[in-house]
Amino acid sequence: MTSTLKRTALFDKYAEHGGKTIDFGGWDLPVQFSSIKVEHEAVRTKAGLFDVSHMGEVLVSGKASLPYLQKLMTNDVSKLKVGQAQYTAMCYENGGTVDDLLIYKRSEDNYLLVVNASNIEKDLEWMNKHAIADVKVEDASADYALLALQGPIAEKILQSLTTEPLNEIGFFRFKENVLICGQHVLVSRTGYTGEDGFELYATPEAIVILWSAILKAGENDGVIPAGLGARDTLRFESGLPLYGQELSKDISPLEAGLAFVVKLNKEEDFIGKEVLAAQKENGVSRKLVGLEMIDNGIPRTGYTVLVGEEVIGEVTTGTQSPTLQKNIGFALINAEHAEIGTEVIVQVRKRLLKAVVVATPFYKREK
Repeated sequence: MTSTLKRTALFDKYAEHGGKTIDFGGWDLPVQFSSIKVEHEAVRTKAGLFDVSHMGEVLVSGKASLPYLQKLMTNDVSKLKVGQAQYTAMCYENGGTVDDLLIYKRSEDNYLLVVNASNIEKDLEWMNKHAIADVKVEDASADYALLALQGPIAEKILQSLTTEPLNEIGFFRFKENVLICGQHVLVSRTGYTGEDGFELYATPEAIVILWSAILKAGENDGVIPAGLGARDTLRFESGLPLYGQELSKDISPLEAGLAFVVKLNKEEDFIGKEVLAAQKENGVSRKLVGLEMIDNGIPRTGYTVLVGEEVIGEVTTGTQSPTLQKNIGFALINAEHAEIGTEVIVQVRKRLLKAVVVATPFYKREK
């Protein structure tokens, strides 16, 4: 039977490294190559290479690009200089989240937006619904493939393949047309793991060449391919939200602890601003918190959180942390119980297990 799942240009490479694939939002993607723990450890101590070509790319261009983006985005896009990237969110009128995304400013009237794979169609529909004159919105997802090389030795490995001085590309900065192995690449110092590293945007054909070249260049240093499983444990330990779990149409950026991307003082009104301003002024009724289990059990997505017999929320992400060797979780709970040190109960199947509210991120790399 022919698979109806979408595949990236690297699909045929997965098997060479023992990749085990799963259906991830309609994409046939590797959940792991060796093991989630081994790949997680490689990224924390050396480097791992991820295929994240399923992410969506949207080009916004034209004279009115900035006012258009200012209307849609919670962050202040006017602060971006050419060559800079910004993390932001788009919200509905009720403050719920359409998506969280990255914006790259390529020139004065030209922006590259990188959106979550499962949200591409929805995001485009939302952006087109709010289109204004002198703005062009294009889905360029098919033109791009994307690798993420993440970990302490990411720069060393990538530098061995290019003459471009990568140390000059600062955090949340990028450079276009960097020549790597004869391929023209947009090199961005960004990632979703809590480690230093790069995201590499190029054509699907170029990414296939880069995948093999990077793994070969890093082979003796312990660089390995990594899958979605490690990507999830890495981002979670580092306190980074996942759309569909910590963010959704029903969860605002403020409830998810992302106040730093909500710029209520920017001049332009943006969609959802009124509700978000009220949440800021009055305090949110729910908060995303970190949990650490006291009793022995793992808090999984969707598990109920209680204080006494009162249901106060649910777990959005949970696992045994490979780095910390602790059972931890994110939970969206009633704000009055969100203070650090508060003891709560997590219903793990039929068992009621103790946990405590802790500070996040759970892990922060040493600079």
